[in-house]
Amino acid sequence: MNDDRQKSRFDQKNNKDTVFLPMSKSEMNAQGIDQCDFILVTGDAYVDHPSFGAAIIGRVLQSRGFAVGVIAQPNWRENADFKKLGVPRLGFLVTAGNLDSMVNHFTVNKKRRHEDVYAPGGKAGLRPDRATIVYCGKIRELYGDIPLIIGGIEASLRRFAHYDYWQEKVRRPILFDSRADLLVYGMGELAMIEIAQGLEAGIPVDQLTHIKGTAVIQKEADVNDGVVLPATEAVMTDPMAYAKATALIYQSNNAHDPKTYFQQSGNRYLCQNPPQLPLSQEAFDDLYDLPFTYNWHPAYDELGGIPGLEEVKFSITANRGCYGNCTFCALAIHQGKYVQMRSRESIVREASRMTKDPNFKGYIHDIGGPTANFSHLACKKQETRGYCSNRECLAPEPCKSIDPSHKLYLETLRAVRKLPGIKKVFIRSGIRYDYMALDKDKTFFKELVEHHISGQLRVAPEHVSDEVLRHMGKPAFKVYEKFARDFKQIDQQLGKNQFILPYFITGHPGCTLQEAIKLAEYIRDMGFFPEQVQDFYPTPGSVATAMYYTGINPLTLEVVYVPKGREKNMQRALVQYQKRDNYLLVYEALTKAYREDLIGSGKKALIPEKVKSSNRQNPQAKKASSSQSVQTKQSKINQKDKSRGKNGKKINRIH
Repeated sequence: MNDDRQKSRFDQKNNKDTVFLPMSKSEMNAQGIDQCDFILVTGDAYVDHPSFGAAIIGRVLQSRGFAVGVIAQPNWRENADFKKLGVPRLGFLVTAGNLDSMVNHFTVNKKRRHEDVYAPGGKAGLRPDRATIVYCGKIRELYGDIPLIIGGIEASLRRFAHYDYWQEKVRRPILFDSRADLLVYGMGELAMIEIAQGLEAGIPVDQLTHIKGTAVIQKEADVNDGVVLPATEAVMTDPMAYAKATALIYQSNNAHDPKTYFQQSGNRYLCQNPPQLPLSQEAFDDLYDLPFTYNWHPAYDELGGIPGLEEVKFSITANRGCYGNCTFCALAIHQGKYVQMRSRESIVREASRMTKDPNFKGYIHDIGGPTANFSHLACKKQETRGYCSNRECLAPEPCKSIDPSHKLYLETLRAVRKLPGIKKVFIRSGIRYDYMALDKDKTFFKELVEHHISGQLRVAPEHVSDEVLRHMGKPAFKVYEKFARDFKQIDQQLGKNQFILPYFITGHPGCTLQEAIKLAEYIRDMGFFPEQVQDFYPTPGSVATAMYYTGINPLTLEVVYVPKGREKNMQRALVQYQKRDNYLLVYEALTKAYREDLIGSGKKALIPEKVKSSNRQNPQAKKASSSQSVQTKQSKINQKDKSRGKNGKKINRIH
């Protein structure tokens, strides 16, 4: 990624005349663009910040000399927005945005969200459900066979046949429904450059079939040269076939073990080419030297701006990839398990830029990534052989080959702390405490407690039951308990008064009612209630979603208990048993599990004995007529449980 043309673009990064990618004909004219080479259609508002995938792809192509226009959140019910930049010379690029559009629109209870942090003023409803498919349909309607490439997390995690929680069925690979020519999966910078160069060279898009990091549809396939997944029709009807397909897909993002993956759908094949090699550190640094404006497009100023930018504007992405491999997270098949870290110099440059922002108050909110304290490959052999296919790096037991050093990350944090204008550097993205425990040098642990938290440290033990944690791909709970003790000891030595806020997931596959009650008892004994509790959300691409749909753990093929429906609601209510609105569900859960010992006035009780009329404790039930059933009352209670975090925003932890 370091040719002369790109370097000349990087040299412009401090130019005060840096402008946004054009969103209108007038902006094209002002930049001397008669026709865009590519038009990028995105379900998010246009925010020119490297935390937004559309901005990165647009700037990468621009750095290679291509003119890129942006159509952000077009009105898909009409044609005008899709025509406003004219016809692109080389093709359309489509992404649903930073989130899967269905996750963006619906809570875990399948209720419509009332806000969209990636839209002007947080207004909901500015993108369609299944945005990738809808946008592509409109482009095909208006522009026929023009080259059409899809990417982003929605396309990446739906590239194979996948369970769709909102329709409660398996859908075929998204390329078939979108009618796009190419799908770019994972982190798509290198693949997109190859596609652009191929189209520029006059190669028809239907001949760009062997680019790494892409998937295509083929009428015929030489399946003997690759990995053959169970066919779409099989995974739609046979849970075991779906589980086996998931286990194979789980290994599909190892660039050092390049294989082609095939999945038949009808009389055609989805063909996934091997992944691109991860970026070198130099190329990774180059991404963040591109001339971003680090702001939303001025068109949104009068609409209230883009709330999602506020969360990342003064945060720094230090790494990508994760070998933690929690089963409820889809990073393994999106970003991959290969951790890449930016250089200290690159991160310091970005922090220095922040200090010149007039809105900067001296606080960097985060220096991290999917897992903040992963700053290098898990072990040396990953440099040439990639990750192991027969074991995980950290769970259920850590691999003896893992390198637990925090030295590189710590040096970066120290360098940023020393910068003029920096008051505090926080770490708010995930910390893997089990990985920290492997580092015999406790310097990072001590400096984390001393310098990088603000009164509380959020970590994610996820559950207290070892059986549930096993299905989550997490270490035994005793590892967290030791970490908590060590944290308290260091905190006391430093004379601080800080504490840990644990993060838990309810209703995860493998969790029975008894184990949910065990979690509630632990919360009772903690003496305070966690702010963040996530009801398990079966999102596309994760191993845990496969468990939810099939009742089978794809990695072991063992049968897994899956809480659904009312029981899932009971498990969610149990961890917030103190809420009056949850009383009926908690009472039902405890009696169903024969745990009436937790009902009453004793010190161990979760809830008091049932009173004559629960209406007096339940403000929502007061509004119900006296003839309503208990189930109807509880349904109304559930509708009022917004699961909001401290800032009032809904919490949905999607990796």
